[in-house]
Amino acid sequence: MSIRGGQEHFDTVKRAPYHRVRVVTGMSGAGRSTALKILEDIDYETFDNFPAFLVPALIESSAGVEPAVTVGADTRTRGFTAETILKTLSSSVLRRGRKFCVVFIDCDDDRLERRYTETRRSHPLAGDRPVMDDIRRERQMLSALRDRADLLIDTSTLSAVELKRLLIGHCALDARRLRVFVTSFAYRRGLQRDADLVFDVRFLENPRYVDSPRGLSRCDPEVAAQIERNADFARFFNSLWRLLKLLLPRYEIGGKTYLTIAIGCTGGRHRSVFVAERLTVRLREAGWQTELPHRDLLGAADAPLAAGACDAVAG
Repeated sequence: MSIRGGQEHFDTVKRAPYHRVRVVTGMSGAGRSTALKILEDIDYETFDNFPAFLVPALIESSAGVEPAVTVGADTRTRGFTAETILKTLSSSVLRRGRKFCVVFIDCDDDRLERRYTETRRSHPLAGDRPVMDDIRRERQMLSALRDRADLLIDTSTLSAVELKRLLIGHCALDARRLRVFVTSFAYRRGLQRDADLVFDVRFLENPRYVDSPRGLSRCDPEVAAQIERNADFARFFNSLWRLLKLLLPRYEIGGKTYLTIAIGCTGGRHRSVFVAERLTVRLREAGWQTELPHRDLLGAADAPLAAGACDAVAG
């Protein structure tokens, strides 16, 4: 197998051991059940809230069997403690010469409280205390699992579609090469939470404050030309590409299958969009499978992703 994306070509790729057992856990109300359904849809065999003492037998019975196994565990699981789950899985999986991966689904406490208030559902740890007390108690109970997590997904601002995109990207059973997800975003609407690499392009001159009408976006050739004429753009972009040529093959050799690169500017409509599009073109030319949506191009933090709405490199 040959890796493109840099000057180095590797005929043989020695990848990290493939995770055959996944544990999906996280805060109640954060989307753990939805995550399990998504993994089931992509051919994982899922077991939710399996009693902790039966997990070793489950792993033993699944040895050498396809599809891969996913175990859902949270504070509702009989015999649950984070330490017990980790110890049980470690001993069971290592006996079979395998590795396990912990996927932790998280969410802001305030948003979790709002979800319980709006749905009028009881928290699994519900007592005579306010919901926020239950959330904090659960977070403390799960802290060891969160610290051990191989993949942490924060659903505070994610839609179900975005959660599916992340899980498929990181957990697809047929993944053979690193897939790259490039997105632009507006700093004033918050960071891209799932980003692996974040690049701030606010140092580039903002065409909004030069001669470009306020309503124009990167889709307009006038705006693109103004950004490209900036003397700092070429130096930055060439340095960025040299860095990625070094990193991407090494991420792939290390077993990473999905990488999110976020490019941010103030409003998410000009500089970040232009740089993200140029970067996507370069990545695809180098042979990397790359997706490109623009998170804030529509001008609203909760708007659907504008994948293709202003995408000059769609396909």
